[in-house]
Amino acid sequence: MAGTPIFSKLFGSSPISPIREHMETCEKTVLALTPFFEAVATADWTRAEHQYQVIAELEGEADELKRTVRLSLPRSLFLPVPRNHLLEIIQVQDQIANGAKDIAGLMLGREMAFPAEVSQPFDEFYKANIDTVAIARNVIDELNTLVTTSFSGQVIDKVENLLEALDVAEHESDIRQVRLRRALFEQEANMNPVNAVFLYQIIEKLGDIADDAQTVGNRMMNLIAS
Repeated sequence: MAGTPIFSKLFGSSPISPIREHMETCEKTVLALTPFFEAVATADWTRAEHQYQVIAELEGEADELKRTVRLSLPRSLFLPVPRNHLLEIIQVQDQIANGAKDIAGLMLGREMAFPAEVSQPFDEFYKANIDTVAIARNVIDELNTLVTTSFSGQVIDKVENLLEALDVAEHESDIRQVRLRRALFEQEANMNPVNAVFLYQIIEKLGDIADDAQTVGNRMMNLIAS
């Protein structure tokens, strides 16, 4: 068919699609932390364990999709973007799902929760991380369009706007993290000292999720520039 990109002629359905599906699964893993945190806040550890299993299953699906992408990406000279760039993207995406599972596993294993006094800054921080991951998923949604339109200027402009929004969201996450750390510090005298140490680790791991989402965007920028 006239006008059909050469990539589509050679490979049919794009092997980029599993990368998009992988990112969607990673986002679902992070979103599954919401009911987990709700269960933890009420000390409903039975429900928390159930929600942990949901998170673990989603993380397992992400791992399987990662393996699929690694095995199925063509090594052909006709692949329109560097194969190593695509593999880098999916590796960073996978860290998002891994981070969510690590957070849930650590909190469940120690049956620990954030003090009620810091619930608001915690919720704001977690929401900021969700927003960051959502924008990163939107960026990846455009990857297939970039490829199938041979990196048209209009699509590149849209992706660059999303990348700017991603940077803003990650910065907001940093601000919220500082506020949560300060609020937790004010409660330390009333906390189990060991739990306090682990809760700071949870904050760090949540921040890493936002950082990884931003890195997904950076990898996309490298891909566009390549």
